[in-house]
Amino acid sequence: MSDSQVDCVIVGGGLAGGLIALALQRARPEFRIRLIEAGRSIGGNHRWSWFDSDLSDQGRALLSDFRQIDWEDGYEVRFPKYRRELKTAYRSMASPDFHEGIMRALPHGSVILNRKAESLDARGVDLAPSQYDPAERISARSVIDCRSFKPSPHLKGGWQVFLGRHVRLEKPHEIDHPVIMDATVDQLAPHGNGGSYRFVYVLPLGAHDVFIEDTYYADDPLLDRNALSGRIDQYAHAHGWSDGTPVGHEAGVLPVLTGGNFARYQEEIRIPGVAIAGARGGFTHPLTSYTMCVAVENAVAIAEQPDLSGEQLAAFFDTRARQHWAKTGYYRLLARFLFFAAEPEKRVKVFQRFYKLREGLIERFYAARSSMFDKVRVLWGEPPIPIHKAIVAIFKSGPALKSKASNTAQAELENELQTEIVMQKETGA
Repeated sequence: MSDSQVDCVIVGGGLAGGLIALALQRARPEFRIRLIEAGRSIGGNHRWSWFDSDLSDQGRALLSDFRQIDWEDGYEVRFPKYRRELKTAYRSMASPDFHEGIMRALPHGSVILNRKAESLDARGVDLAPSQYDPAERISARSVIDCRSFKPSPHLKGGWQVFLGRHVRLEKPHEIDHPVIMDATVDQLAPHGNGGSYRFVYVLPLGAHDVFIEDTYYADDPLLDRNALSGRIDQYAHAHGWSDGTPVGHEAGVLPVLTGGNFARYQEEIRIPGVAIAGARGGFTHPLTSYTMCVAVENAVAIAEQPDLSGEQLAAFFDTRARQHWAKTGYYRLLARFLFFAAEPEKRVKVFQRFYKLREGLIERFYAARSSMFDKVRVLWGEPPIPIHKAIVAIFKSGPALKSKASNTAQAELENELQTEIVMQKETGA
């Protein structure tokens, strides 16, 4: 086994790990950084989107060198009773562009792909042998665990399941701005039991390119690829896009947290002296599952720390995660209302009512920065769910996000992604 010494090693090359590596490189170019990713590329096969108001000036600067698509005129939502255009600028970035940006920014040899971390500890990472490389020990002053979310019996909730398809059309689609939530579609769940809230997400990536994603909130993490793919076909046909050629796909199963014992969860995943960031560390929006805002904030925060030694950094992120959990309790309450108080076929009314509120409130909601007035306003007025059920939901945190069911879904997802078309580099054209 070979051995090397660096200042910081980051395990997991997703959004959180990649942004932390980038922020550290910019703040301390003399640092020796290693970014370890088990897959073939940084960022996997994904598309991240966010509102411009989600980020601070520092956050925007961190993302400035990545190729993005911008819609300065805002976006649209569609519900059975109305359509609304909102003026908040919207951004999107594809994983191939994220990969290229990270590879361009980090020094040669800083990124290690196709290597799985066999074990992590406060002093470094052991890499498993690969087809071309022997087992290797990377010693480091600090280790950051940015691997994917770990299902746990200590966390409660449901799931957000999605399948997206990038299509290139023969004729222009004539869409001017994103439709981030089209809930005029059939609200039946993928398995026909009426147990979810469903919407379609549409991004105009270019004059002839459109991204269509079918998303639903469900009580289980099962991703029925055939059902979702068929529904994307139906949606495309209804909008005159049947002549499209698939360019790329993405799929995902994300947790929607409604409660749990976060201290016990931290104990379960903790590795002494190892900092934990990303979704694994609990850094997500409990209801929307958005990660961009908090991933950027964490990357900026770590770059400002004067001492990156393992114990201090681990304690820093441990505290930051507890603060994030406390800060986002209100959104877990709303998630409980959605899953446990609203009748499945009426869950669309929750969002239909929400999107009639002021734009500033909606912006702060997605960035998890709702003011006290915002929180009251969301619940004020004619309730979209029965009062007695809402009271029950307040004290009900929901089923555990058990590993067995989630691991099955993850295995199915990984198998699907292996057969999908790799999104082309011109996705954002």
